[in-house]
Amino acid sequence: MTLSPQVMNFLYATAKWGKFLAIVGFVMIGFLILLGIFGGSFMGAVMNSSMEANGGAANPLAGAMGAFFAVFYLLFAVLYFFPVLYLYKFSTRMQTGLRAKDEGLVESSFENLKSLFKFMGVLTAVILGFYGLIIVFGLGVAGVATMFN
Repeated sequence: MTLSPQVMNFLYATAKWGKFLAIVGFVMIGFLILLGIFGGSFMGAVMNSSMEANGGAANPLAGAMGAFFAVFYLLFAVLYFFPVLYLYKFSTRMQTGLRAKDEGLVESSFENLKSLFKFMGVLTAVILGFYGLIIVFGLGVAGVATMFN
């Protein structure tokens, strides 16, 4: 199979946009990491100060809430890293492969695109399974609650 010049142009344009989106993704990962590090401590401090300002004692759970916030955003950044990396590798290898007419690089770029879709597919399946568990748990709690009314 050979690729027409028009198909090669489409692939090159796709790779350019993919590279742009990957770079934006890396920047957003950086923001998520900063938010996780500084936002967690900030959230804990704000919760403590709001409790003290209202005449109450410092909330011992404020630190735990800040830590949860930090861990959540750091885990989200790690999870977001892999699809962005696959997209970046696809894009850069596709651009280089098309310019150099290197079939091996073009093949490698499609391997990264496959990995991107596989990762997103597995992640989607896990999230849908998690939603299913939440729905079943919610229905179970609602059923038990109606038995006591």
